[in-house]
Amino acid sequence: MSRVVFLEDRCKGCRLCLDACPVGVISPSGRFNHQGYEVMTAGDGCTGCASCAVMCPDTAIRVFRTVRATEGGKA
Repeated sequence: MSRVVFLEDRCKGCRLCLDACPVGVISPSGRFNHQGYEVMTAGDGCTGCASCAVMCPDTAIRVFRTVRATEGGKA
């Protein structure tokens, strides 16, 4: 399963990633960074599309995609 990691010190809580996520797995975390901005978090179900990372004006999002093995055991 793919996953999203937020670089909390870079996040300014703009929430553009919320609207960009086609599966709705991103939400406010309830935590605040040292600048006082509420940071986001991602739940299960990320498809690895990286729409959130493309939308983020502060490059605060990293997307890690899961590599799926194909038939014959080669990735």
